[in-house]
Order: sequence, then structure tokens, then C-alpha cells
Amino acid sequence: MSALAALVRRKSVDTLRREAGQKQQLSRVLGLWQLTAIGLGGIIGVGIFVLTGVVAAHQAGPAVVLSFLMAGIASAAAALCYAEFSGLIPVTGSAYTYAYAVLGELPGWIIGWDLLLEYALIAAVVAAGWSGYVQSLGAAVGLHLPLWAQGPHGSGAGHWVDLPAMLISLLMTTLLATRMEWGARFNGLIVSIKILAALLVVIAGVRYVNPALWHPFMPFGFNGVVAGAAVVFFGVFGYDMLTTAAEEARNPERDLPRAVVLSLALALVLYFAICMVLTGMVPYTSLGVPAPVAYAFSAVGEPKVMIAISIASVCGLTSVIFANLLAGSRIGFALGRDGLLPQWFARIHPRQHTPQHSTWLLGLITTVAAGCFPLDELAKMVNIGVLSAFIVICAAVIVLRHRQPDLQRPFRTPWVPLIPLVGIGFSLWLILSLPGITFVRFAVWMVLGGLTYFKYGRRHSHLNANSS
Repeated sequence: MSALAALVRRKSVDTLRREAGQKQQLSRVLGLWQLTAIGLGGIIGVGIFVLTGVVAAHQAGPAVVLSFLMAGIASAAAALCYAEFSGLIPVTGSAYTYAYAVLGELPGWIIGWDLLLEYALIAAVVAAGWSGYVQSLGAAVGLHLPLWAQGPHGSGAGHWVDLPAMLISLLMTTLLATRMEWGARFNGLIVSIKILAALLVVIAGVRYVNPALWHPFMPFGFNGVVAGAAVVFFGVFGYDMLTTAAEEARNPERDLPRAVVLSLALALVLYFAICMVLTGMVPYTSLGVPAPVAYAFSAVGEPKVMIAISIASVCGLTSVIFANLLAGSRIGFALGRDGLLPQWFARIHPRQHTPQHSTWLLGLITTVAAGCFPLDELAKMVNIGVLSAFIVICAAVIVLRHRQPDLQRPFRTPWVPLIPLVGIGFSLWLILSLPGITFVRFAVWMVLGGLTYFKYGRRHSHLNANSS
């Protein structure tokens, strides 16, 4: 096999399906609700409890609901493509596995390597935000951590580590490494709590809505709505994480596509309702604070609701950490199983039936990053990786429809190639809106990934062994 051909060698869809059945190593314990909860856990968090107010105050005003609508259209286009692949190739690895099957080994490696960083980074950033909420709640009742444990070095004199962020990262890693069904039950519980909290925001807040506060509806013009969409996109993806658990689903061909669509649809309905309620409760200019939902209820004299929502916000952020650590560890497992990373990553614990090595490695990296490094600038790298994966998945749907049009698909993305092209176009537009330093850091990570592939992955790939 030539060097060029080796870079685009592919695992066929039939081979992937057959291997998933023959080499079942993970326990199939997840039903439709557990999968949907993982998706909701990844989607609902920072977006619903923070970005709604911040974008209203600084970019879009009451028209923040239109920003979410625009971001939702872009995300929905990619979600429909994910849904097609999740039913067609119900194998752990998500975007990495789909790209490997359609575009070839090197594109698959690039997206897998990209997502390893993105999922770990999102988990670390959210863990730091979780710590901020917990410390705020503690301060409200007179409890304060020692100065050295309140934040990483560089966030203030005497600050050394963010202890709560490190502890929550370790706790979620332990849950994932112990037994998947335990982690799924815990995640389902806290996702239920934050959905109830979102409903509480709408039900308790609607009586304080003053329609006059929605005027002017678009104070920053349409450009402000567009700028807001680029920001809130962070809050409308996350369903991709549930597809990484394909081999732990009881009925993946049926439930994965349903869970992808259902989780995004439910999240968007809640986002739209909360946007309208918040901007109708208080002037949009006052919502540019770290906890805008809690602020709004405090401003209208509802301290009990404020406390309940703050507690639920902590639960919401907890489930985001869980979902990202799950996704990252399963990507590492899939890369190891295919030989692109050492086999060590793919080892399954004989009793727990979880990929403990990849789970603990990713969890420890997240713990160190969340506790020891200021993440303000690093957080800007999150969107570029996920958007890159969206572009690959949307393109892969078009390619596979052309290459194998008669392949049996449990779920079919409608209006191909229009829907995938919409996803590609929106994703490219949002990538181009990111600051230049983000591209530099992303390029450094990709260079490291290229060296890893050409020094190790290309030679140890199982496809290389099969072709020799």
C-alpha cells in the first residue's frame, strides 16, 4: 500500500457494525432516557444559566432569542447529520469513527485528536465555573475556603489552586470509571433537577414579565443578533457526546438518533422560554453579570427562588462535566482500540466494564487544568474544535450518500445535501468569528497530533496490520 493510500484507508460501515457485535466489551445499560439525559447534560449548562443574560446585555438585547434561534439552526443541521450516522454506525467514537469510515484514517485521526483536547478543555472550564457557583453559595451562608484554595495561581495574591474544581473533576471521573449505570443514574438525576430549575425560571418568572422591557427588541441591530449567535453557539451543542456511548446503548440503531434530536429540541425550547422571561423581568442592560438568572429573581424580590436556581445551576454544570469526560474517555478508548493510540487506552476493567485507563488519564488532565491554570483564554479554543467536527460530519453525510446511496439507514437526514451544507456554512462562519490566537493554539495541538500519528499511529493502526 502506498504512503498516500495508507492515509485514506477506511473501515467500511459493514466492518464497523460487525466488529461492534463481535467485540462487545462495554456493558449495554443505556436506554433512550439515559442517552437523552447525557445529551441534555452536555447542552444545558453555561448557555442557559449564564449566556442568556450576558448576550442580552452586550450583544442582542431581548433579541437574544433570535441569537439562540440562529445558533440552533446551525446546530440542528449538524444534529440531523449526527443522527444519521449514530443509527448507521452505532460504534463508540462518534465523529472520529464516522470520519474514519467515510473520509479515511488521517481525517479520522485529526478529528479524534481534536476532540480529545476539546472535551477535556470544556470539562476543565466548566469545573472552574462550577467552583465559582459553589463558592458563591458558600459565601452567602458565611462559609469561605482558605485563600490558597479559591483559585489558580494568577487569579489573585495568595491563590494557588482551585480546590473545588479539582474535587468535582475527580468525583465525576470516579463515577465514570466505577460503573457506567451508576454514573448514568446520577447524571439522569441531576439533569432532571436542572430541567425542573429551568421550568421554575419560566413558571416563577412569567408573572413578573413586563412586555415594555422587550422594547426596543433589537437595540444592537441585526449585527448584534449575529454576534450573539456566535457566542451562544457554545450553549447549543453537546448532543454529540451521547453518540460516543453507542456501544453502551441497549438499542443504539433506534435510540441514538432519537436521543440526538430529542435532547437538542428540548434544550432549545427551554432556551427560548428563558430568554423571553429574563428579558421581560428586568432591563436587558442589567443582565451582564456572572449569574444573570439568579440576579433577575433577586431583583424582583424572590430570594428563595434565587437560591433554588443557584443550587440547580451547580447541578447543571455538574452534568456538563460528566458528559464531556464521558465523551473524551470514549474517544480515547476508540483510538486505542483501532491502534492509533497505544492499546493501553482501550483496556477494559474486568469487573466494572469501563475503559478505566482512558477515563482516569483524561480525568487527571482535566483535574490539573481546572485546578492549576487560568482558563479564560484557553476557553476560546473550545468552539473551534467542536465546529471542526461538525464540518467533518456534515461533509461525510454528503460523501456517503453519493458513495453508498442504497445503504440501509435507520435515520435519514432530510434534504441532503441542503441540510449538511447549511451546517457546514454556519460552522465555517462561526469559526471565522473566533480570535486569531485561537487558531495559533489550535494549530500547535494539531502539529502535536500529526507527529503522534506519523510516529506511532500510522504504523500501529490495525488497518496497517491487516494490509501487510
